[in-house]
Amino acid sequence: MAARLERAGVNTAIVARGAHRAAIEARGLVLRDATGEHVTHPRVGDASALGVQDYVLITLKAQGIEPALPQLAPLIGPNTVIVAAVNGVPWWYGYGLPAPFADRRVHAVDPTGAVWAALPPAQVLGCVVYPAAEIAEPGVITHSYGDRFVLGEPDGTRSDRAEILAKLLVTAGLKAPVRPRIRDDIWVKLWGNMAFNPISALTGATLDRIVADGGTRGVAAAMMAEGQAVAERLGVRFAIGIDQRIAGAADVGAHKTSMLQDLERGRPIEIEALLGAVVEMAGWVDVPMPISSAVLALVRQRAGSPGADGHAEREKSR
Repeated sequence: MAARLERAGVNTAIVARGAHRAAIEARGLVLRDATGEHVTHPRVGDASALGVQDYVLITLKAQGIEPALPQLAPLIGPNTVIVAAVNGVPWWYGYGLPAPFADRRVHAVDPTGAVWAALPPAQVLGCVVYPAAEIAEPGVITHSYGDRFVLGEPDGTRSDRAEILAKLLVTAGLKAPVRPRIRDDIWVKLWGNMAFNPISALTGATLDRIVADGGTRGVAAAMMAEGQAVAERLGVRFAIGIDQRIAGAADVGAHKTSMLQDLERGRPIEIEALLGAVVEMAGWVDVPMPISSAVLALVRQRAGSPGADGHAEREKSR
């Protein structure tokens, strides 16, 4: 996204870390896609030096947001639009929902409430990210599939701030539809991620192999059916069926999910945002999720994560 916006002449800055930042500073940001290799030179710096921004696009993994709050703070003023380009259930999900779920916090993604407090949901613009990409090496991004970033206000309004960002992304050669029911779009992507990502982490299989194998495809479909039951109880409408969603994953081909990429690199995985949060919300609506709960326990163990066992107890005490 940063490379495309910069190529389109949009004033873009990146806050990056470690070797990734050093490489971008030294030789620019390299984007490899179907059209070739493109080198751009967006500004790279500390948040404190960049100052308050019109839009802050958060593209961290969900579990990386709370540790990054001190870095994000200098970028955010009272009128800054916070674009949550994050996979899974976002921290703001309960904002503006009807009773009895109004402003309910999802402990799996925001256990202390620090993210909700530092990144006010009233300033948030939802974003569902569809491109499949990978960091080939520090400063080098390989983009293999997809160019769509779905935008939407949590309250369903069609705001000027959403329209402005959509136009910038379209200028950069990306698709950026503004949707009135952004949670529906969140669930369409989450629907696949909650199943394919943990299955890939447990098996090491790419998307095409998961879908082609009858056993793993069946597990994915069962998990998705459980997730659909939770989502519909929360008011979500699914415009496609499970088979269509699985076919969409198959179209991506031999792609390693982000969770598998992180596991292979020894990084923390975003299991709580993709599956832990869904199992937690199942408790809100009293929907059983036996298969998803079993897979969640297995992938937590695979990742060496203690999980989020305290979430349920905190929910009971609310």
